[in-house]
Amino acid sequence: MKILVTGGAGFIGSHVAEAYVAAGHEVVVLDDLSSGKRHQVPARAKLVQMDVQDRRVADVFRDERPELLSHHAAQMDVRRSVADPRFDAAVNIMGLINLLEAGRANGLRRVLFASSGGAAYGEQDEFPATETHKLEPVSPYGVSKRASELYLSCYRAMYGLEYVAMRYANVYGPRQDPHGEAGVVAIFAVKLLSGEQPTINGDGKQTRDYVYVGDLVRANVALATHAYVGPMNFGTGIETDVNQLFGHIRTACGSDAPERHGPAKPGEQKRSVISPKLAAEVIGWRPEVPLADGVASTVAFFRDRRAAAGA
Repeated sequence: MKILVTGGAGFIGSHVAEAYVAAGHEVVVLDDLSSGKRHQVPARAKLVQMDVQDRRVADVFRDERPELLSHHAAQMDVRRSVADPRFDAAVNIMGLINLLEAGRANGLRRVLFASSGGAAYGEQDEFPATETHKLEPVSPYGVSKRASELYLSCYRAMYGLEYVAMRYANVYGPRQDPHGEAGVVAIFAVKLLSGEQPTINGDGKQTRDYVYVGDLVRANVALATHAYVGPMNFGTGIETDVNQLFGHIRTACGSDAPERHGPAKPGEQKRSVISPKLAAEVIGWRPEVPLADGVASTVAFFRDRRAAAGA
């Protein structure tokens, strides 16, 4: 199968692209390299450097004619979405529409969309949230993910385009960007390895559902050839607060840095955790990597990168 992976030079997308190549698929990566890294693109994948909003995306679909679109390119910073909702919508909503329009005219059959299992649900009423939980996002980023799911449903109704809205929990692992607003595991790990003191927002009791990137890769491979259509959660169903997470990272780094707390971030979601039950029932997917093990692998990646850079 020929697969187009947008954002395939980035954190999650590059892992997914590697897995597709390993599974014997023909892979084309579309990435503008604004945050992705060229060296993360698999050697056997073709790289097209282009923004998802570019009208020339139609030429890529016409020339390559992918059967599957794995859409991971996104504006993923919640705080930036609040500061600049126009930019967020342009990338996340208009970028998707640009891809769908190009795809439907050139033989695209299926879309795997990297949605959000936290921002799209908003403040939860049930824990963990299932796919039937109400969707009331409280950030422009969450709204863009919800709107994208509605567009995908619409394109299925109008054109028969199959899709899965893969509602990811908080993803972490090797290659995560430690310099953005998202990605607390990478941010804390790099700071501790550098001898710096991380700051925990507020009391640190806010919880998230942390899922290892390698587990998500297995889901992307399985769904590439599965008939399921609709939303599907990918998390662990386990709540971990930031203080507990800091403890795991500190242990993996061999650090004795104390917990240091700063002001709480206004409007930050207090609890977020999603149920993976549907994924288990439909495709046999379950998270396999315990948090402590995944954090250790992530820290090892950043430690090796520092050593290679002579830091």
